[in-house]
Amino acid sequence: MITILTIIHILVCIFMVSVVLLQHGKGADIGATFGGGSQSLFGTEGPVPMLNKVTTTAAVVFMVTSISLAYLSAHQTTSSVMGDVSAPAPIEQPVPVTERLPDRIPMPTAAPEEPKPAQLPDEQGPKAGE
Repeated sequence: MITILTIIHILVCIFMVSVVLLQHGKGADIGATFGGGSQSLFGTEGPVPMLNKVTTTAAVVFMVTSISLAYLSAHQTTSSVMGDVSAPAPIEQPVPVTERLPDRIPMPTAAPEEPKPAQLPDEQGPKAGE
């Protein structure tokens, strides 16, 4: 159904463009394009009323196909490509670091303390200036 509507829609678009290009502009007459014999070909009023009716009909068909395609695409059921995939395997919880290390390697508990600077003993002798 959507394919048929799309083909009709494209054909109506092309037809409507060609009909609009055949319309005459301000001050121009389509009879001048075809050599002046258009009055007898299209009737006494010329091509204007017939081209107006054809353009209106093409525009109505264009609108109907546009609305139909929009409605069908909005209500079209779509299936997921992930519908056939089974549930993923459960993820294992990571083992804490303390359980992974062997018993013979001690774990550091804290950063080692920096050594304190050595303190010099006070001199017990007489001070200068006494």
